[in-house]
Amino acid sequence: MANYLITGGAGFIGGNFCHYMVNTYPEDRFVCLDALTYAGNLETLEPIKDKPNFRFVHANICDREAVFSLFEEEKFDYVVNFAAESHVDRSIENPRIFLETNILGTQTLMDACRKFGIKRYHQVSTDEVYGDLPLDRPDLFFTEETPIRTSSPYSASKASADLLVLAYHRTFSLPITISRCSNNYGPYQFPEKLIPLVIKRAVAEEPIPVYGNGANVRDWLHVYDHCTAIDLILRKGKDGEIYNIGGHNERNNLEVVGRILKELHKPESLITFVRDRAGHDLRYAMDPTKIMKELGWQPKYTFETGIGPTIEWNLTHSDWLSHILSGEYLRFMDANYKR
Repeated sequence: MANYLITGGAGFIGGNFCHYMVNTYPEDRFVCLDALTYAGNLETLEPIKDKPNFRFVHANICDREAVFSLFEEEKFDYVVNFAAESHVDRSIENPRIFLETNILGTQTLMDACRKFGIKRYHQVSTDEVYGDLPLDRPDLFFTEETPIRTSSPYSASKASADLLVLAYHRTFSLPITISRCSNNYGPYQFPEKLIPLVIKRAVAEEPIPVYGNGANVRDWLHVYDHCTAIDLILRKGKDGEIYNIGGHNERNNLEVVGRILKELHKPESLITFVRDRAGHDLRYAMDPTKIMKELGWQPKYTFETGIGPTIEWNLTHSDWLSHILSGEYLRFMDANYKR
């Protein structure tokens, strides 16, 4: 039996990973640690909270005493770090919390790994550490060798964490892997992100904000495929390696919004162009050749097969969404997305 620590497991991607692992490996034990900040939601873990191989712990990865105490108690074999402040607009509004959580929190976890010993520490990173690609060069893709070139406080904090993880591997021989994934979508995504935001506003027939002219391109990956990729990296990945995860599902923002409106039979007149984000990256596109060839990973979903079920999930989980839409979230939305 292996014992896993999953940090940030009450968030979108971490929550989906908890669901996937707890149900796929009932013989293993999974401890979810989450600070339950604005994007953490215990209701995301409701379907697995009573499983015998699952435990939830409310704590912050920056809390050294709490983290070390948990490591001493649980004797983890694997640590998967999803815990991060992750919204670019929020990082522009308040960079400091991103540096504290994404860098110092990562250091705390790795110090605990060094002290108590683990088989693998996995850092969940992002394609945003690479900066962006030009819109007129569809032949270019991010590889694991692409130089880091960050554009926002968020991506700078994630790149800093990656470099720290690699330094701990080289200096202290800590067994690590890093994954950098393209934009995710799917169940339990916090409704400040593009796809759930568009679904919510389209259903209510409210104006849908689109940055600039909507030409910015992202490579969209269903969160289920991200989970299977991380699982493979944990089990078969090589220590010290970085793996890009992407599904060759590039769409510009206007195409994504248009597809959702079409699925919901809503008019494109709902689209409202707003002032572009500061330092807005033009295009992200991942080359997943390494993980496909070395580990045999293949995505299950294309954007066409994944967007329909995602829309359906949002429509049938109105209670989950309504419980989120309160307080800080509404104030942030009002300040950043009103015309």
